[in-house]
Amino acid sequence: MTIIVLDRDGVVNREVEGGCRSADDWTPLPGSIEAMAELSQAGYQLAIATNQPGLARGWFDLDDLEAMHAKMRALVEDAGGEVAGIFYCPHDAVDNCRCRKPATGLLDVIEAEFDTSLHDCYFVGDRLRDLQAAVAKGCKPVLVRTGRGEETVLELISNPDASLSQTAVFDDLGQFSKFILQ
Repeated sequence: MTIIVLDRDGVVNREVEGGCRSADDWTPLPGSIEAMAELSQAGYQLAIATNQPGLARGWFDLDDLEAMHAKMRALVEDAGGEVAGIFYCPHDAVDNCRCRKPATGLLDVIEAEFDTSLHDCYFVGDRLRDLQAAVAKGCKPVLVRTGRGEETVLELISNPDASLSQTAVFDDLGQFSKFILQ
């Protein structure tokens, strides 16, 4: 079983000023749902690893978050795919938890849930912290230019980090999917 780890906001769905707070706010990026379905149909297990500090900040509650995730799952299922698991950190940055990316706690939970190692699995994100978590866990870091991806590209150029030098960069999740499936 090959797992592909995906960040959520900025990779699968549009970034919303102030963060997604409801299922109505949650809008998929063009082509992301189809890309997820195609990867799933090809036998990849899709695991979402997402920081959700809005829970700690009181911007939304667990029911709101579950509604956003139900919407995402339904769209992927309607396209013929499946999301194998959704893992989220409910903490704010000031909480110094083990699960908030760039820490690897979410990835540890994914490994335990699927009883496998994520070493050499792809981890697709749009922020530096996604890439840092990927490298720390031994995943292959992938950066998409959607969401905060363009900012992250500039950050990598202005502050090169040898550990991130092998990061593959794609325009969006659809382009990454085409690369993997060719």
